[in-house]
Amino acid sequence: MATDAATAASAAVRGRARRQREEELLVWPDLVFIEFISALVFTLMFTLLSIAINSPLQDRANPANTPNPSKAPWYFLNLQELLLHMNPALAGVIVPTVALIAIGAIPFYDNSNEGQGEWVSTPGGGRLVKLGAWVGSIGSLILILWDAAKHVQVYQMIFGAGSWPTSLNWFKSARDFQGWLDTSAYSPIPDGLRRIPLGDYLLRTDLLGLTEEPIDLTVNVPGLIVEQIIPVTLMVGLPILLSIVAWRIGWAKTRRDHMILQFSGFLAVYFTLTIIGTAFRGRGMELYWPWDNPPVIT
Repeated sequence: MATDAATAASAAVRGRARRQREEELLVWPDLVFIEFISALVFTLMFTLLSIAINSPLQDRANPANTPNPSKAPWYFLNLQELLLHMNPALAGVIVPTVALIAIGAIPFYDNSNEGQGEWVSTPGGGRLVKLGAWVGSIGSLILILWDAAKHVQVYQMIFGAGSWPTSLNWFKSARDFQGWLDTSAYSPIPDGLRRIPLGDYLLRTDLLGLTEEPIDLTVNVPGLIVEQIIPVTLMVGLPILLSIVAWRIGWAKTRRDHMILQFSGFLAVYFTLTIIGTAFRGRGMELYWPWDNPPVIT
């Protein structure tokens, strides 16, 4: 009996080892051969493109003459697009850092081993990818168009130039809303709270003998609301709201579902910002249609 059990166990071990070998892919020749063919195809494609298309090289860089528009490399154009809509420190440092930390935390939040390596590993994953992509891309596009006051242009095209109601000037764009908070008589912020001189109260370096006068540190409350509070609320609140809605309608049931939804939305926002910054920003980083002449900023 012991011999039969040992023989059965060894047979099971040999069968399991054989299945594992059949499921493996070796670096050579499986992976290296595919990479070599891909390298040849890319090299041939780039060679043909270099022969058929002239490289858009410009004159040698002149530090006294900055080009207009002056754009970052394509992989940073999404961040440059964010710089147009919020505080520079928030868009250029805090948001990318938080995004990288959040992406790195996904494996710790979704620590299930089931379906590893599969983009859509849940029964409803496909529709979650579509939902996240649609919401992320369309939502970002709507916010960009609103901040560029394109809805005002459409309204004036329909009802005539100058027909936009003056009472809705605060709804033109984020800059107009900030100006309304700062100067309008109907602003909900009292006059004494629109500029808070913290340097006169908190940073009294003059009492320590470090400076002759207190540090001039004035908090611009309308700017704080428009450039920091509202963008942070949208970037945090809208993804949470999306997950809640998907959970309530029964589409997102597990942690994996929520991660598929959120990461799809993140990729859609990333590519939308990159496309807008690359193809739809002209002189002065103004929004325009590529088939029209870029707006001239004097």
